[in-house]
Amino acid sequence: MPAKFDMDNNNVNDAKYRAIAYIRLSNSDESATESHSIANQRKIIQEFLTKHPEIEFVGEKIDDGHSGIFFDRPAFLEMMEEIELGNINCIITKDLSRLGREHIEVGRYLRRVFPALGVRFIATDDNFDTLSDSADDISVLMRIALNDGYAHDISRKTRASLESKRRCGDYVGACPIYGYKKDENNHNLLVIDEYPANVVRDIFRMKIEGFSAMRIAETLDEKGILSPIMYKKHNGLPHPKGGFSDSVDGKWSATTIFRILSNETYAGTLVQGKAGTPNFKLKKQMLKPQSEWHRVEHTHEAIIPNCIFDLVQKILIIDTRLSPNEDKPFPLSGLLICGCCGNRMSRKTVPGRNRNINYRYYFCPTGIKNGCSLGVSMRDEDLHFCILNSIKAHISNFADIEKLLAGLDLNKYAATLLEKLKTQVSENENRLSRIHMFKSRLYETMINGDLTKNEYKSLKAIYSKDSALISEANVKLQKEIEDTACNRHEQMNLIQSLNEFESVEVLDRKTVICFIRCIYIRGKHEIEIAYNHDHF
Repeated sequence: MPAKFDMDNNNVNDAKYRAIAYIRLSNSDESATESHSIANQRKIIQEFLTKHPEIEFVGEKIDDGHSGIFFDRPAFLEMMEEIELGNINCIITKDLSRLGREHIEVGRYLRRVFPALGVRFIATDDNFDTLSDSADDISVLMRIALNDGYAHDISRKTRASLESKRRCGDYVGACPIYGYKKDENNHNLLVIDEYPANVVRDIFRMKIEGFSAMRIAETLDEKGILSPIMYKKHNGLPHPKGGFSDSVDGKWSATTIFRILSNETYAGTLVQGKAGTPNFKLKKQMLKPQSEWHRVEHTHEAIIPNCIFDLVQKILIIDTRLSPNEDKPFPLSGLLICGCCGNRMSRKTVPGRNRNINYRYYFCPTGIKNGCSLGVSMRDEDLHFCILNSIKAHISNFADIEKLLAGLDLNKYAATLLEKLKTQVSENENRLSRIHMFKSRLYETMINGDLTKNEYKSLKAIYSKDSALISEANVKLQKEIEDTACNRHEQMNLIQSLNEFESVEVLDRKTVICFIRCIYIRGKHEIEIAYNHDHF
């Protein structure tokens, strides 16, 4: 074998050419044939080098899973950097297609870039060597054009295959959303990942109860529940690289909550093909019009029932901004509509004569000057009284309420809730064990010289902080477990409160949202309530 090139000591022998083997394998090559495999490319290049002792072998660069259309491949860029540093002046590939498949760029490198840098390029299987062959030779030009055409053909077939799968409801993404994973026997099918699925159910429940997205995020952080991106990284699952991700510190964010609440996948519907590239030679994704999306219902098991998902979409539409220092919107926020102009009514607070009492009113912000003839404001207290009595009357005439209540198995629900809480405690304890293990090794790592003293102190502080937060979360979770065992947990109380709907005395956000679609204010003494009849 030729002598190795020592790049650290620059001990270069008298060989004229110092060569690097460049190997590239794209996903389409790997699935199509073994002739392009990394092992086969390496073998062919090694056999060539044994016949050319005048060429000194420096090493190899491998781009595994990278298309030949683009030239921003990691190993290719590293190789070009070595060339510019003067460490190598010869590139050997199995054939011209390994260098690339985009004919303009391949031609540019062969005609301009490599000659300008004094680089010899050799494609063994194509019998091409810039030392003796011209890049403008007709046979070379034809090979380059054929390689480009091959890439176009593969791209066309791949796109057609993906489009067909999307139309059939097959999942074609690389990273399933939080709450799902790919079926082990069928990677085109999503199945529920139970632990994160329970977190998703909690998110939807809290939203129905009236929590803001930010408060939901804070609640999950307080319990020590990992955000989607951190959960995937922590468990070695596929996760998106670049683009949207959770907050930098790995915590839950309001944006993450909104994305989960509005994703139809949780209701058993796949929506794919929202974005794509105009052609196979462009990388930048562009959003497509909704008419080109592929939306297929009932493709997988739903985490959230359709009725609950639809209810949450309604809440997301009508939810308004929160008042200062409030976690939840007011019961009627976003539901009151002016019967004259159709605008949503606003809420204002007016201090009373007694400084300890404030009066709250709803009014139409359009106003008489802008064409609204309603001209009245409604007291918050009067509206609450009227709407509460209307809901009570509505419930008393609701024929299906008894059927709903009879179908609730509170014991089963309590058992499921207990299991979920215990799973979270166990997950937190596992994280604590790993943190303690890493923390115990820090000092030894510093002594061995792998960490500076400042790095040791910084990492120790981080581990200590994370340990304290997880321990605090477990204390809260243990309290919830005790409450659930004694039927005192807030979720149990909410389920049991369904039995109290018939005698509801307090107008809260959950009751209003469950029963009412919107409320039209027609006049001082006239309101019209549009009820939901499909949520129970």
